Amino acid sequence: MFIVDTALQARAEAGNPVRVAMIGSGFMGRGIANQIINSVPGMELVAVFNRSLAGAKRAYNEAGIEEVREVKTVAELEESIRQGKYAVTDDAMLLARAEGIDALIEVTGSIEFAAHVVLEAFAHQKHVVLMNAELDGTLGPILKVYADKAGVVLSACDGDQPGVQANLYRFVKSIGLTPLVCGNIKGLQDPYRNPTTQEGFAKQWGQNVYMVTSFADGTKISFEQAIVANATGMTVAKRGMLGYDFRLHAEALTQQFNLNYTGHIDELTKLYDVEQLKELGGIVDYVVGVKPGPGVYVFATHDDPKQKHYLNLYKLGEGPLYSFYTPYHLCHFEVPLSVARVVLFKDVVLAPQGAPRVDVVTTAKIDLKAGETIDEIGGYMSYGQCETSNITQAQRLLPMGLAEGCRLKRDMARDQVITYDDVEFPEGRLCDKLRAEQDAYFASPEVAQLTAV
Repeated sequence: MFIVDTALQARAEAGNPVRVAMIGSGFMGRGIANQIINSVPGMELVAVFNRSLAGAKRAYNEAGIEEVREVKTVAELEESIRQGKYAVTDDAMLLARAEGIDALIEVTGSIEFAAHVVLEAFAHQKHVVLMNAELDGTLGPILKVYADKAGVVLSACDGDQPGVQANLYRFVKSIGLTPLVCGNIKGLQDPYRNPTTQEGFAKQWGQNVYMVTSFADGTKISFEQAIVANATGMTVAKRGMLGYDFRLHAEALTQQFNLNYTGHIDELTKLYDVEQLKELGGIVDYVVGVKPGPGVYVFATHDDPKQKHYLNLYKLGEGPLYSFYTPYHLCHFEVPLSVARVVLFKDVVLAPQGAPRVDVVTTAKIDLKAGETIDEIGGYMSYGQCETSNITQAQRLLPMGLAEGCRLKRDMARDQVITYDDVEFPEGRLCDKLRAEQDAYFASPEVAQLTAV
């Protein structure tokens, strides 16, 4: 942060701002637009794509920009950028192809559509910052391969919980500790929530009801923790993560783990077996109903007795796990800082480090019937759970990011995990092609052996 802000100020003083375009202008997109335009010197939002031009214009208008240009060709967009004007379009590929743009921010939450745009951006030497955990958790590892080949950066963003966890993880490692748990603090987790139950909340805050439902039913946190695992090399302790719920089971959990529990994350280091965590190489997880919410935490260990003495002096306790946390996540406020880190320093906030470690698998939210077509993420029919990538591939479990539009071949009971063999796929989707490529590219010998049996 303290390097980024001075670097941006220098770009502002030199009259050479970082030029950004944004794909999507929904609730979060409008917040990002307002932040860049009004609070980030040294950065300009030169163009916005939205399926409706009215939506793209709204992003600028709400930030105080009334004069925008509608562009329909790459040449028109490039001319707008040269003249220092603001452009809107309903053709996302213009933003991917036009010169004069340093990076794209992808904030649609889509998978099939976003995959097309991201690959096009790479082909035209553009960095991409994702506020799209769904895409990242489904296809991030193979997209990272494409980014590396193109010599550009693919990164998740600051502000959203995965990026906040990544920053905290890097800090903890930098002071000599070994992170063993990266976690998210939630206020609600109910896999059976649906757009009807969440309609009131969505309307209250002006958000998309399907997105809000994915927060409540656990799908969103599954994608978020999957991408943290893929960036850190961590895994999950079990399907769905441990997910201790103190909102519902505080007394029982307090007795089970012998906790002196008053409601704060610092008191929960006893939830975990340190030797198991070390054996697994660390885990991603979440807890429900503790403070500070909605924050994130990293539990870490230290092997040096001298340093453990200092940690105790500094009120972090006697270990073996030490608690570090960030008590908030500020979403769109920090996204421009991610863009600056990527463009100015090639510093990745969060990206897969290689083969996927954790996937998000499709689970029936209700009893489903053969012939039904699975609806979108955050809908009525399915929710996502974290599972190890090895098990996902060996058991041919259906990635949640591919589930929308698939037609069921057979009945599925509530809470049953759906497999590739249970569905028929829509024809011609890029996301399916990329996922197959990803599975083949990163296939481990043990998975290959299991799938051959």
